[in-house]
Amino acid sequence: MRLRRKPWIDTAIHDFDDFVYSKDRPATEAERGRWKEIFGRSAPLYVELGTGKGGFISQIAAREPENSFLGIEVQQDVLYRAAQRVHEADLKNVRLLVFDIHALEDILAPGEVDGIYINFCDPWPKARHAKRRLTHRIFLEKYRHVLRPGGLLIFKTDNPGLFSFSLEEFAAAGLKAEEVSYDLHAENHPDNIETEYEKKFSEFGEKIHRCVVRFP
Repeated sequence: MRLRRKPWIDTAIHDFDDFVYSKDRPATEAERGRWKEIFGRSAPLYVELGTGKGGFISQIAAREPENSFLGIEVQQDVLYRAAQRVHEADLKNVRLLVFDIHALEDILAPGEVDGIYINFCDPWPKARHAKRRLTHRIFLEKYRHVLRPGGLLIFKTDNPGLFSFSLEEFAAAGLKAEEVSYDLHAENHPDNIETEYEKKFSEFGEKIHRCVVRFP
């Protein structure tokens, strides 16, 4: 369902200009290869694709202050809530970007990223939309380009069809999925951070699928 547009956010989001790249102040090639400099430190860099309202990135950034995090979300209205959370938690190791993932290589240099998180992305269930899935081999090549050798993709979904498709795409791209789980919550994974969607799906009895893919 498409969210109702909130025009006031276009102004309000500038309250967070110190860590948010908004629609009229976007990340560009000027930031490419400079993220460690922007964070002001040499620390591992992790990217969440589809940050949503920031539930995941705000929790993991608080838990791992030694790492830096970029949260990318195409909908500014949604990212505004993430910005509020990051601000309220006073997280200095987070930057948020209103950005289209298709152009990921425009703002990230080769080998600049240590890990990528994809949490509960749109499954695009129709076959003709397969290329829009964030685990399609087209996107995997983008990730391969920006990840350092040995970098990780950590993927979670509640959609078994998307998970099966993703495992096939990983294999076709010469990538091996590790730590494959078809019911993450049943395993009581100690380091798991629940997203808003994950909590909702779990309450409905949906099983959470997860895997880790290492890019050689």
